[in-house]
Amino acid sequence: MTASMSELEEKDLRKAGTNSTRMRTERSSKFGSRIVIFFLFVYALIALGPLMLMLTGSLRTSAAIFNNPLGFEWPPSFHSYITAWKQAHFSVYFINSIMVTVGSVLISTVVSVLAAYALARSRSRTMRIIEATFLSGLMLPIQLAILPIFHLLDGFRLIDSLFGLTLVYAASGIPFSIFIMTAFFRQLPEELEEASVIDGAGAFRRFWYIMVPLVRPAIAAIAIFRFVPVWNDFLYPLVLLRSNSHYTLPVGLASFFGQYQTDWSLLFAGLVIATIPLIALFLLASKQVIAGLTAGMGK
Repeated sequence: MTASMSELEEKDLRKAGTNSTRMRTERSSKFGSRIVIFFLFVYALIALGPLMLMLTGSLRTSAAIFNNPLGFEWPPSFHSYITAWKQAHFSVYFINSIMVTVGSVLISTVVSVLAAYALARSRSRTMRIIEATFLSGLMLPIQLAILPIFHLLDGFRLIDSLFGLTLVYAASGIPFSIFIMTAFFRQLPEELEEASVIDGAGAFRRFWYIMVPLVRPAIAAIAIFRFVPVWNDFLYPLVLLRSNSHYTLPVGLASFFGQYQTDWSLLFAGLVIATIPLIALFLLASKQVIAGLTAGMGK
């Protein structure tokens, strides 16, 4: 009887020690999560500060900005947006950027998905060499190829052409897109395709109706990652475009800077207009992007 009582006491002590350890662990994890949330909140404030300054500056006059850069006036004035859109030809720059960005992302995505599927399903040495050739484009930044690209487009008479600029961006995005898509296709089991072959599906139906829906998050992720740098790029439009009617948004914004003075209200309005598509795209495709980034961890 005494031995059984001592065993029960030992079990109670062990349970009490386990519970206390769990409570300490939960407290420490809660404390650590609160610290992380605090630093993320501070980082969000730092990141949103320039955006709020840009937004409030676009709703004020340049004289008010010089008098009080951090102030806000009521009622807000939308005159800068009207001036930027109509008189400063910002609508032309905006349409050019849409055409170049959407066209280049569409071309690079389609080519990369097709090439990545072929590379992922082939086991030949030749395809491995082709894959390594594609991935070698990730080793050097595209800015180093500005002179060869300029001479190449000049030979094809594509200087000062939105189509030529679109082809440059599309080609520059293919190595990264193939790198991502090949990894996703290799994670998919080949038994799915074997089952579809037994059911009588052809190569195109296997690819379009089975493989593509499974890698849709990855396609959305590479489209977003290619959209943002192309939309914000300044170097290649500056070098390859000549006409004011062909300029994209970054080059058009640079024209707002004067030699002796700058209309800051007009510039802030242009920056807000240029930022709106990026924010809208992120809000619409954020779920797909997160699913694409976390798909590998889930598997």
